[in-house]
Amino acid sequence: MTGIDEDDRLDDVFHALANRTRRALLRTLAAGPARVTELAAPHDMSVNAVSKHLFVLERAGLIRRTSEGHVQSCLLDAGPLADADAWIATYRDFWSGRIDRLAAFVEKGRR
Repeated sequence: MTGIDEDDRLDDVFHALANRTRRALLRTLAAGPARVTELAAPHDMSVNAVSKHLFVLERAGLIRRTSEGHVQSCLLDAGPLADADAWIATYRDFWSGRIDRLAAFVEKGRR
């Protein structure tokens, strides 16, 4: 995978996570597979509206859809979340280092 592909994938993941409805759908799917109609019910949304959100999640690689007859189900695929977490971790390490240095500076000033 090239850097551009990785950046595009991260863009898709963060775009998908930027919406509270999509995050709620992922929380539901973390408990196990669910039918599209089951996913729509708690959000007081039409199946078509939820399907649009599911499309964004699917494009980001966060879910997979399966069909059995007329019934569509969705399954969480957390792999892309690990990629996003790895990207965030580089900045977490950066800020942890900054905070450690600030704490040392403050402690030095107290002496």
